[in-house]
Amino acid sequence: MWLLIPALLTIHVAICLLLVLVVLMQLPRSEGLGAAFGGTVTENIFGAQTTHVLARFTVWLGVAFFVVTLALAMAYAKRNTANASAIQRELQSAPAVPAALPSASPAATPATAPAALESSAAPATPAPTEPAPVVPAPSPAAP
Repeated sequence: MWLLIPALLTIHVAICLLLVLVVLMQLPRSEGLGAAFGGTVTENIFGAQTTHVLARFTVWLGVAFFVVTLALAMAYAKRNTANASAIQRELQSAPAVPAALPSASPAATPATAPAALESSAAPATPAPTEPAPVVPAPSPAAP
């Protein structure tokens, strides 16, 4: 497993470099950057079907790029879970919510409700029963 990630990274870099090279070798419709990077050389090497060969090679390199990227992601994820410490494993296996949580409502615990009322210095104010009147904002003066 320790050799898999460096090997995949080497393959990944090689695919990236080949992909850049093949894309630059392709002839665009307006003979722009492709002509500067040896447009006639690719025609001499691959013949008249240069665009088809390079287009297919670009597609295959793109597919290989995504496959190797996915394999690298899976290898890194497996390496991180294999190297987890005992504390991390214990935290992952622990329940998400503690078993005993104190209740927030005073009706749920009637024994502690009178003690809580006696300890508070300020009396509780009742909530207003009707909403406050809506006052429209003053309109700005016209210049």
